[in-house]
Amino acid sequence: MKRALFLLGFVFGVLLPLVAQQPGSAAPASASSMPADTVTKPNPFLTLMQKAAAHAQQHGALTPVLSPLDRTVAPAAFTPNALEAQRHLTAETVPVDALHRRGVRIVPWTTNDPEQMRAVIRTGVDGLISDRPDLLQRVVAEERAATPNDPRWKTFIVSAHRGGRGLRPENTLPSFESGLDQLATELETDTGVSTDGVSLISHDQFYNPQSCRRADGKPYTLDNRIYLKDVSTQEAQHTLICDKLHASAFPDQRNDLALSPVAVAFSEHEHRPHPYAPTYAAELFRFVAFYADYYTNGPGRNTPHAAERAANARTVHFNIETKLFPNDLPPEVKRMQEPGVPLELIQNHTREPQAFVDALAGTIQREHMESRCDIQSFDFRTLLLVEEQYPKILTVYLTQSPTLLRTAFTPAALRPE
Repeated sequence: MKRALFLLGFVFGVLLPLVAQQPGSAAPASASSMPADTVTKPNPFLTLMQKAAAHAQQHGALTPVLSPLDRTVAPAAFTPNALEAQRHLTAETVPVDALHRRGVRIVPWTTNDPEQMRAVIRTGVDGLISDRPDLLQRVVAEERAATPNDPRWKTFIVSAHRGGRGLRPENTLPSFESGLDQLATELETDTGVSTDGVSLISHDQFYNPQSCRRADGKPYTLDNRIYLKDVSTQEAQHTLICDKLHASAFPDQRNDLALSPVAVAFSEHEHRPHPYAPTYAAELFRFVAFYADYYTNGPGRNTPHAAERAANARTVHFNIETKLFPNDLPPEVKRMQEPGVPLELIQNHTREPQAFVDALAGTIQREHMESRCDIQSFDFRTLLLVEEQYPKILTVYLTQSPTLLRTAFTPAALRPE
């Protein structure tokens, strides 16, 4: 149960074991290297994004971005064993060039091995999401030095997944501080909706006991888990501290508050109960502004890289996911879940799509952050609503297996034929 609980999240709350990072350094595959019968079929990624772009254009919205699983972009960068274990993921690859010709940008997720990063980048993608933005920055610097005339480098996205959970406990102010310290150009995160209609930041439907503990010292387990939809913002922040380490998955992860001076100072400034208390979208925006001021006018102004950190924080982008479940998962999706996970954990305990849009897009609009935020999701219902109701906010279509794009999980208007 411990393993299954740690894998909670991702598309429907339970992450497939197949997406664990595998080492490998082979050259990336291209569409031309795939079997002829695969190439001639309508590509599901291309079809999805053509339909998504048409919907966005109809409502005066921006052209959506595709954020695919990294191995569906460069399958040959992963070991043969990994490929054999997930042929359903890589039988059809993301057509990078064809999507670019249609004005669609591509930012895959979530690559942590440097050689795999290199292989994915060399397919021509526009950015990359990683738990280790520090390693990604090194690879990008090396690739930029090797191809200095590549125009991509001016806008290439270095995205810190959940703030950069390879270095700090995920989706916390210290993790976002670490991502900013690494000069990530984007902070990626996840949201649910609280009882008071706030976009609480958490990867799962509930605050995961493997990441969070009770502030009062009482046991916090799966049996008394707290769902985001059942708690207010204030209750969440005063009840939980989410500083637990995942040493086996992320051996470099640290939670020493001495490593997070800005999170400590901000928490004192805002009278937060703890730097690792749960946070929310509007507070994250304030924190990033505080970070910029900390290195411009505050205690960090005379530290190394202060000017660089402040400048990056003033322009950093926010890639914010809506983490919601459909009320009835298609059979194809249920069969893909981690074996042994109780059915209760893959049932819907989230608010409806419109509540997610009201909470997150509404906050972005009120904070005048439209130019610095996008909303991403595997559940495309929220993206369609954002395009219709908040056309100034960029939408990002998250994908995993092309098989899923053909199931009832994908809205009929976007589903490949």
